[in-house]
Amino acid sequence: MEIEKTNRMNALFEFYAPLLTDKQMNYIELYYADDYSLAEIADEFGVSRQAVYDNIKRTEKILEDYERKLHMYSDYIVRSQIFDSILENYPNDAYLQENISLLTSIDNRD
Repeated sequence: MEIEKTNRMNALFEFYAPLLTDKQMNYIELYYADDYSLAEIADEFGVSRQAVYDNIKRTEKILEDYERKLHMYSDYIVRSQIFDSILENYPNDAYLQENISLLTSIDNRD
């Protein structure tokens, strides 16, 4: 499995997990975050390897569709880049530092 895809799926999962079913969440988390194989997931849930594969592929498409429509992950990346640029260009501005810290904590809250 390629690392870029794994990282992207994990990131999309972080943003959109509440929109998935329990089964979709479990399969994606086990496959991408916990590095389970399809066979291991199938054994754990008592289903076929093909059923797990089909569910994961459908869920990947769902996650990409959510991102295409809502842009939560891409907006987060852009915000982070802007924050980094401001911090780099204005390292002595306490007001900016404090507010960027506040905005970053809002982005990262659970």
